[in-house]
Amino acid sequence: MLRATFQHLPGLGERGEALLWTRGITSWETFRAHPPPAGFGRDRWDRFQEGLRASERALSLGEAGFFSRALPPGEHWRLYRSFPRETAFLDIETTGLSPREGFVTCVTVHGGGRTVTLVQGEDLEELGAVLRRFKLLVTFNGRAFDVPFLASAFPDLVFPPAHSDLMHLLRRLGQRGGLKVIEQRLGLGSREGVHGVDGLEAVRLWQAHARGVRGALERLVAYNRADTVNLEPLMEYASAEMERRLLRRPEPEVLPFPTSEARLDPTHRLLHEG
Repeated sequence: MLRATFQHLPGLGERGEALLWTRGITSWETFRAHPPPAGFGRDRWDRFQEGLRASERALSLGEAGFFSRALPPGEHWRLYRSFPRETAFLDIETTGLSPREGFVTCVTVHGGGRTVTLVQGEDLEELGAVLRRFKLLVTFNGRAFDVPFLASAFPDLVFPPAHSDLMHLLRRLGQRGGLKVIEQRLGLGSREGVHGVDGLEAVRLWQAHARGVRGALERLVAYNRADTVNLEPLMEYASAEMERRLLRRPEPEVLPFPTSEARLDPTHRLLHEG
């Protein structure tokens, strides 16, 4: 999708990008080979061409920040397929709804071929080192919760330059509700071993662990890891569906990621345009 993106070019924007798509200019390659369409002067078109050359250089060097700085936050999902091994799925567990009310108990980072869970009082301070190699962060409601909470708890923490909040992306696809509700509706992800655990139970599990209850921490970690790992199939679904709808591509015959036995809800609301 990144190579079909133009709204990061200065002076183009969302409407200009959509206009180019309707005229069959749906990739950087077709853009370069196309003469200025009606409404685009030669000087302006040449500036866009230079912007695409800079985009090619940035992509070849793996400079995700080049695109994250130019794209609206809600469009950072477009980087996903260009940086698949450098995408970090992240979820946190806490003892309260804000840093004033509680603290982080554990954080799971899933990506690059491994899943790491860091625990308060053990290795949570290593989070910065774990995140350092990633270029795109994917969360669910992370813009409002996970990232501000972590930024308050660890003021020196450096996050990946791009961030896609799946909650907002899925809402654009008509998928509302909490993480578990959407997982069940789409038939994506697995909750094996942690069925019935929610955020409140996660707090109780931490409190039980603090009292020395055996198995409490292990169950909390398993829940946190499920929340995190399940973000990957949801991101696969959301990015593929957004690309299909934006570029008016035919609906795929199969899902882009393995699913559970539950079937995909066939009544998705159409992406609102305009």
